[in-house]
Amino acid sequence: MQDAKDDLQIRWLKLRIKLKETYGIKPDMDGILFLIGVQELGTGKQEYTKEQKQDLMHIAVCTVLLPSGYYVMEGFDEEGWPHFKQLKALPEFNLFEQENFLKDHVLLYFDQFFKSAN
Repeated sequence: MQDAKDDLQIRWLKLRIKLKETYGIKPDMDGILFLIGVQELGTGKQEYTKEQKQDLMHIAVCTVLLPSGYYVMEGFDEEGWPHFKQLKALPEFNLFEQENFLKDHVLLYFDQFFKSAN
């Protein structure tokens, strides 16, 4: 019998394969967060500075953690970038647990994304 961690890793691998089929790349966590950030910003494919890439990944983290009540969207700045407010502290995890926590939320985000795209 599989445990929840194995199931998470299998679902994560399937997501990465689906993204490879869609975008031609099999992104790691940073790449997936970047993709979510670009999607949420709505600017499409373009060149971003290193700082903008970090901001896009922050947008992604806040976005995927919204449904769990960790963040709330506060609005947009004059350049159209979303801003978030943290509502509660993130759980204290070791690095492995933190990555799995994020993977789980990213998978939920893409479940909703792919449902709304169909």
